[in-house]
Amino acid sequence: MTHDPAPVLVNGTPQPWRDGLSVAAVLAERGDPREAVTTALNGRFVPRNAREHTLLAPGDALTLFHAIVGG
Repeated sequence: MTHDPAPVLVNGTPQPWRDGLSVAAVLAERGDPREAVTTALNGRFVPRNAREHTLLAPGDALTLFHAIVGG
């Protein structure tokens, strides 16, 4: 009997996990412009230049922060 892997959480919402899923892929699938989003994986900042190579594991929590302009 095979068990499905735990989902990943994106801003607290469960999303299906798959092998090779990167932070960049999640952003692309959601349609989030990479310049307008700051990312943290399991509470640790992920720089833009590391998103393509930062892979998610089942049960990981990805947090996306949208930039707010103004003052």
